Amino acid sequence: MAEKSVPHFHNSAGLAEIRVGVKEFMCIGAKPPFDHPHVFLDMGADGDIVCPYCSTLYRFDPALKSAIAAPADALWSEPEAA
Repeated sequence: MAEKSVPHFHNSAGLAEIRVGVKEFMCIGAKPPFDHPHVFLDMGADGDIVCPYCSTLYRFDPALKSAIAAPADALWSEPEAA
């Protein structure tokens, strides 16, 4: 299976802010089946962005590697097919 090139993040914990190591990513809201439409977010030159669906504030943190978030469990991976 091909690996996703755009990381997906969620805010199932209901945090006020999630720090991410990328400026382009997908927000899915919460883990499925409680997710919202998966929306592509691009910070551009800014250092943060708010998801228009779930109002999660994502803040760019250059100290984090590209597909990493703080907290780390905010990164979502699709479960492996059985």
